[in-house]
Amino acid sequence: MALQAVPTKGNLISTKKSLALAKVGFDLLDRKRNILIREMMTLIDRAAAIQQTVDDSFADAYKALQQANVLSGFCDEISKTIPVEDSVALDYRSVMGVTIPVLFIDKPDEHRLCYGLNRTSAKLDDAVIKFMRAKELTIELAQIENSVYRLAVAIKKTQKRANALQNIIIPRFSQNIKFISDALDEKDREEFSRLKVIKKQKESS
Repeated sequence: MALQAVPTKGNLISTKKSLALAKVGFDLLDRKRNILIREMMTLIDRAAAIQQTVDDSFADAYKALQQANVLSGFCDEISKTIPVEDSVALDYRSVMGVTIPVLFIDKPDEHRLCYGLNRTSAKLDDAVIKFMRAKELTIELAQIENSVYRLAVAIKKTQKRANALQNIIIPRFSQNIKFISDALDEKDREEFSRLKVIKKQKESS
């Protein structure tokens, strides 16, 4: 059980200020939680919409690769001309103090073909373009899923702090204010009664 504050006017003023600050803190946390939830729900809707697109994009890309293999033979040698993927860059943005990753392709000329055209077909070009598109969608989906995870963690922490303020801190301050106010009122009544007794004693003497 928490110790009651010493019933003084200074403590009453201090506790009232602490209560007001706690209420402001709760309001801010409640707003932050709502904003984070809205942001997360938007991203979840986007993830749901893009997931099927990613699956379809990879299916189309592999189908195009199969057709290129039929026309040009297996593309092992050609695949060695494709550079290692290093064009994905990472940045961050902030949503109510929560750091959210931003993934993007940092090379504008990434669609430049890296193989000769004399021994390849348009089907291979089509496969490359479709795999590029699948990569872009995968990057976007990875960004969304990571962002949703970070937002969910932040929402949980914010909710925990808001609950602590609402269910523990604010009631405790309110209880202390009532205790101090009641004690001071009782002290004032005792002092008033004491003064009345002193006054009667003086009048009767």
